[in-house]
Formats: sequence, structure tokens, C-alpha cells
Amino acid sequence: MATIHVDGQRYDVDGADNLLDACLSLGLDVPYFCWHPALGSVGACRQCAVKQYQDEDDTRGALVMACMTPAADGTRISIDDDEAREFRASVIEWLMINHPHDCPVCEEGGHCHLQDMTVMTGHDRRRYRFRKRTHRNQDLGPFIAHEMNRCITCYRCVRFYRDYAGGEDLGAFGANDNIYFGRHREGVLESPFAGNLTEVCPTGVFTDQTHSARYTRKWDLQFAPSLCHQCAVGCNISPGERYGELRRIENRYHGEVNRFFLCDRGRFGYGYVNRDDRPRRPEWRSDRDDACVTLEVDAALDRGADRLRSARRVIGIGSPRASLESNHQLRALVGNDAFSTGIAAAEQRCLAVMQALNHGCGLPTPTPREVERHDAVFILGEDLIASAARIGLAVRQAAQARRETLAAERDIPYWNDAAVRTLGQDRYHPVFIAYPTATDLDDVTAARFALAPDDIARLGFAVAHEIDDNAPAVAGLEPAMGEAARDIAARLLAAERPLVISGGSLGSEAILEAAGNVARAMARRARRGGLLLVRREANSTGLAMLGGEPLEWALDELASRRADAVVILENDLFQRLPAARIEAALDAAETVVVLDHQRTATWERAHLGLPAASFAEADGTLVSLEGRAQRFFQVFDPAYHRPETRIRESWRWLHALRADLLRHEVADIALDAVTRDCARACPALGAIVDAAPGADYRVHGLKLAREPHRYSGRTAMRAHLDVSEPRVPQDPDSPFTFSMEGYNGFDRPREEVAFAWAPGWNSPQAWNKFTDEVGGHLRAGDPGVRLLAPRPGAYAYATSIPEGFRGREDEWQVMMLPRLFGGDETSSRAAPILARATPATLVLATGDATRLGVSDGDRLVLASHTGSLTLPVRREATLPLGVVGVPAGLAPAPVAGEWARLAAARTEGPGEEGRP
Repeated sequence: MATIHVDGQRYDVDGADNLLDACLSLGLDVPYFCWHPALGSVGACRQCAVKQYQDEDDTRGALVMACMTPAADGTRISIDDDEAREFRASVIEWLMINHPHDCPVCEEGGHCHLQDMTVMTGHDRRRYRFRKRTHRNQDLGPFIAHEMNRCITCYRCVRFYRDYAGGEDLGAFGANDNIYFGRHREGVLESPFAGNLTEVCPTGVFTDQTHSARYTRKWDLQFAPSLCHQCAVGCNISPGERYGELRRIENRYHGEVNRFFLCDRGRFGYGYVNRDDRPRRPEWRSDRDDACVTLEVDAALDRGADRLRSARRVIGIGSPRASLESNHQLRALVGNDAFSTGIAAAEQRCLAVMQALNHGCGLPTPTPREVERHDAVFILGEDLIASAARIGLAVRQAAQARRETLAAERDIPYWNDAAVRTLGQDRYHPVFIAYPTATDLDDVTAARFALAPDDIARLGFAVAHEIDDNAPAVAGLEPAMGEAARDIAARLLAAERPLVISGGSLGSEAILEAAGNVARAMARRARRGGLLLVRREANSTGLAMLGGEPLEWALDELASRRADAVVILENDLFQRLPAARIEAALDAAETVVVLDHQRTATWERAHLGLPAASFAEADGTLVSLEGRAQRFFQVFDPAYHRPETRIRESWRWLHALRADLLRHEVADIALDAVTRDCARACPALGAIVDAAPGADYRVHGLKLAREPHRYSGRTAMRAHLDVSEPRVPQDPDSPFTFSMEGYNGFDRPREEVAFAWAPGWNSPQAWNKFTDEVGGHLRAGDPGVRLLAPRPGAYAYATSIPEGFRGREDEWQVMMLPRLFGGDETSSRAAPILARATPATLVLATGDATRLGVSDGDRLVLASHTGSLTLPVRREATLPLGVVGVPAGLAPAPVAGEWARLAAARTEGPGEEGRP
């Protein structure tokens, strides 16, 4: 700790920080541009000037840049000194010389850091009267709009894009006062984190293009604390709504999960919420060939209850993209012995292995932030950028943290970014990846091993044996793999905080068991480290803890007529198993009830379809891959602007359907009651009641506001429906109001913050006002509660080691390869995501492609017992012979690990194309 004096006041701060960081952590307002909490200091903008004094007798002082000056013990500075204020005002004036001053038409307006700093420094007159420098803008793809004339040359964009996220196609061109930030030629930004430029850039140079068509200022958007539903990481987001549509998604700060950054799928994949073809009223078909008839709520519930009441047995099929509350309500409707998770058996077995390892490997599961502090990483069977992008970004920071270690040895402050990076150059903490194809983290790895799934598992088992002799040895291991195993084991043992990462992407239980053995060996030998296991969908972890039978069991019950009715919750079954098997089961069912917010192939097979709320229209709880239970809250009431809709939360539909089925009066139900009931029914989930404050939470007796205090237009928003303004929707399920009435400040710490705003801070930099220190944690604690932890005891090693992979003469083993864009069920329905997705291809080893006589782009038919699909070929030199990579998100989807035949596609005639 250090004691500093700011304008005569004494403060205790962290002496390792710079003055800017220290002052902002104290809640003091110091303007800045080039500095960012995650990027460190480069001293490029000169906007954070303060007056520093040698001692208490010094009356003259000297101007220093707060971001480049240590917060040393005894430091005396003045923020309000006249000379410092005049200097800051002059800096903002010359930074604005070439700015077009186009705030009224700029999409950054209202949450612009440049606006905040201009007001803070008092610059309100433009004296420059000469010709301005102008630039030509670039087309940077479907996500990011470019307006280079607004640039103030802070360098934040390229520092984030290149230095932090590892992108290579954005740079700074030019010199002196004529710098251009863009690509060497226009084209789609390649980084999967490019969307963060919209928040990293302090001006309107990079803006959200998905927001442009239906643009709304920040102060006219309605927000709620929410969670990204596109993968299992559990990133916190702030979705903004206007006129019953989601308009944009911004990062919501969480000190242990996503902090300042999101991946592009999470930021831009919300378009499915706004689709015109969404089901918005209950639909009924007496027979599948009949035209559907729309019903009112009571009629739909009565028909559904009558059909279920007359059924001999009802099966419930849940979903890992639905909330715990919805899955629990479905299980309560059909009974514990008739509930299926809706997950294919192979994936469910992997989830069971992962859950057992989280409890029984001896190592804790690190948070994404903790991942960044590990100094050796071994990744088995995962392409993290594709399967859990935010974890991949954290691993990149873990590798790059070697620079900070080297800097600390030379007393270079961690925040002195240019010096730290110059010293570190290309030196990284060791990262080892065993994965069949190239990954986006290969540039920071010590080695990548291109192996078939069984060989990946063998490498993991071999590493475990090298760490601890008690772990089973691998027979017949090739000498090169043995040497690699010894090297990896030595590097893990030498590390202070080693980390093992694996997951279910390749569908291999053996890979997971191998990762578990490495973790057990580290726990026994080194007694330190972590194990992180990647699940596929938003609530895969929670649903595995809730329990239930696999999807195949449910289909068999229906096909064999041991059950004659089924209720399917937010799950397109055709995305999970071969169509023939699903159609046979649904044809055998006399009653099919489907709840979903998308018009899927499963919805089209329903007798009764009930329109479910999306994440933006519902409340619920998810459990992330690190075992963190978190709550998401309803952003808007869909019936307020579209009174004709009958969209309801799935858990509310199921509660009403159960009451009707039992001939009970349908009583009101609130989220807190459903959550408590779920916690009682499943002891493993007992702590979910503490995941967020209940609906009775108040600040100064006030509920929390969903809308900024400047929200406008409410009285006219429904004028086309009725000149009389109705009462705003009431929310019994959360502590939030559907209005600007309520508390939205930062002075009273709270976990759930719908949007970041503080006086003078309208931009995303306002999150600094809500944290205990800059880049730290929310002052009331980060949202959520952890459910997974290792249990004490002796951990036995797994002993079932697969044989080495051997290819076949005329068959190839299928590997399912995750895709960031187009690889999941919901975001692949968003137009910008589809525009960004690369074409689906079959990935073949160059040697196999040569043997088949095919080149890149040639079309092949992949045929297996689950069906066939036709896709173009992409050759990869490092891919192992005898395997074929199939992109996730296609239907019909092959089963990972099965063997398939490949043949040239016919140039004419019908062919079955893989469809997203």
C-alpha cells in the first residue's frame, strides 16, 4: 500500500498502480483516452495530465501524465490545478481539430467516451476554421461500421485487436498527424473479438453495424441484467430494447467471468429474438397434415391438458438451452421417471464424466479471470476459440502474462504496456494443445499435436504417468509422443499454477478421463493447479446436475409406444439425432406439445405449439461451465408493444399446463417460488436461490430501473395502438421496473446492474464507478454462486486407455468440429452471424484427399448409418490420416466417433445438402 495526497486529501492506494488507475479506483474523475484497464498505459493522448509536487512545500509543481506516473508512497498531485485543467482543455481541443463534430448523427452518441471527456474538460467552443483532414472509410464486414474521420489517434483499437486479442488484419498506417486505423484493404475483420472495438474505441470510429438499421440512443433503450445464451461460458450482457425489439447487446462487467470483453457470437447473435417468423400465439393441429389454427391461452391450455390427461404416459424432453426453472417445471409435470434432458446419450455421458471430474479430481475449477493467471496450460481435445471463445481469450492472456513476469523481475511496472511488450516480445508461458486441426491459439503455443481423438487421450494418459508413476502407463506409445509427454509433464510440474483444459467437443470420454488423470496426478504430486472442462450449451452443466434420461431413451419410449404423449421444451430434436429416428418417435406419439421461441423442424411436428419467451423476454437461472449459477432477467414485456402476442416464459406455461391437467385453478406464480422449488427438488442445485437478489430487493425503498433517467418517448410509443397510455408492465419476478422510475445509481453497491451510467460517465467506461477498484470486482460482489468444487478423498486413476488410432481402407472416423459462427442452434438464425460464417466444409488430411483424387472445393458425400450430407472439401496438411472433420450445426449431423464412407458427389440429380 501507498499513501498519496490528491488536492490536499490523503488516500491509501495500491502502490503498484499508476496515478490514473489509483484516482479512478478512488472515484475521482480524471479524463483519459488511450488508457484502458485491460490494456495498460502508453501515454499517447496526454489527456490525463495532473500537477505533481515534490513535497508539501512545493507550490510550483510540474505537469505529469497520470497514466505513466507510479502511485508511489508520498506522491502529491492536484487534479484541479488551473494549469492542469488548461492543459487538458488544450489537449482535447487539438485532438478534436479534425473531428467532424457530428454527434447528432453519430451512432456512438449518448454513450461516447469522447463526449464525456469533452464535457469533463470544459471544451465547448471550436476555434479551428481551416480545412479538415478526411479519410475514406472501409467495409469491415457485417458486424462493424467504420467512420475514420472521428478518430483521435488513441491507439486503443490496434492495441486491443493485435496485442490483446491476437488479431493480425487491423493496423495503424501513416505517420505524424495522419494515422489511419483499418485493414490494408477493406474486408471482413477476421478476429472473433472484433465487436469489442465498439466499446474499446472511445469515439464513433467503430460502431455496431447490426444496430444501425434500427438505431436507438443508449438513453432510449430499456435494459436488464442478462446472460449470453450462445455457449456455456456464462458471459454477462446488457441487452437493449426499443419498441419490442432487441437493438444491441453490450458487455456487462463481471469481475470473474467476462470483465470487459465478449466474443462476436455473444455480441451479435441476438437476431433470432427479432425474427418475423417467430411463433407468437399458440398453434393447434388436430393432425400433422392439417393447417394450424391459432388459439387463445385458455383454449390452448385446455386442449393440451385434455390430450395429456387422456394419455397413458407422458414423456418430457428438456433442453440445455432452457433455464433450470423451465426444465424443473417440465419434470414436475411429467414426473422424475419420465423426464429426459433432451441431450444425446453420447454427449450426456461426457457431461456425467465432467461432473464427476469436477468433484473427484482434486483440483478446483478456475474462473475465466483465474485462467489468465495460470502459467502453464495443457489443452486436450478443444479448439477453445470455436467452442468457448471467451475462455480462449483468457488462455491467450495466460500465455502472454510471461511478459509481466519478466517485467517484474526488472522492476518494470505491469501497467507500462510498451515497455512490458518490448521486453516480452514473443516469449510466452507454455501452452500445449492436442487437437486434430489448426486452432486460433496456435500462434501462442509451445506445441500443437495434430492427433486423432484416441491418440489425444493416449497423450494425456502418458502425461499423467510422467507426472505420477502411480498413474497407469500407456502401452505401445510412439517414442515421439513419449518425449512430448515428458516435456509437457516437466513444464506443468515446473509451473506455479498449471492448468488442464478439456471438454466434450470431440465427443470422447477417453479424452476427458485422460484430462482427469493429469489433474489427479497434479493434485497428488504438485498439490496445485486447476481443471477446466468445456460444455457445449448455455445450461449443459445445470441440466446435467438436474438429472434425467438421455434423448434416445425418450425416443425409444415413444417409438415402442410405452408412452403416447410428449412435451418438448425449447429443443429442436432434429439438431441432435438422425431425422428418421426422431420422425419415427413423433409419428408414434398421439400428442406432441412443443414449447419454443423459434419455428424449428420440431415445432412443425407439434399438435400443440406454445410460444415460449426468449432470454430477452424471460427470467431464469443458468449454470455455466465453471459451475456458476447466474440469473438472467426479462428485458421487455413482449405484449406491451404487440398486444396480440401470447408469449410466456416456458416455466409459466408449464405451471399453468400442470394445474389444468390436475384440474386445479391456475394460480399466479413468481420466479422466486419456482427457483426455490427447483432447489428443494434437486439438492445439488440448492444454492441457486442465492444466485441473485429476490424480487423483494430494494435500494432506498426503490426497485431498480431498467431505463436510464433520460428515457424519452414512452407516452407516444403506443400511440398507433391507443391514444391512452396504459400502465407500464408490472414485474413480480424481479427487483426491476419497466421504466426509468427506480434506482439506477452507483453509490449503493449492488450485484445486478442493468446498464452502466454515472454522472459524467455515459460510456462503457462508467463500469469503473461500480467496481471496488478499476478492473476489480463489483463492489457488492460479482453475480452468481459457484456450485462445483472438489470433494476431499482419495481420487482413483482412470485405467481404460484406448488403443492407438488406426485408419481404415475405405472409411473415415467422424469428428464433429465446433464453429463459432453458425455452429449453435440459436445464433445461427441471426442474419449477421450467417453473413460472417464461413462455408461449411468437410476437413480432410491432404494425403486422404490425394488418395480420393479431390481438391479444395470439390464436393464429397459423407454417408453413415445416421444419414448422408454433401459438402465441399477443405484440405488440411496437419490433420491425421483416416479422420474427417464435420462442422457442427448441420442437420443431419453425424455422430462423433462413428465411421463413414466418402464418395464424389454427383454433378446432376438430387443430393442431400447439409443445412444449418
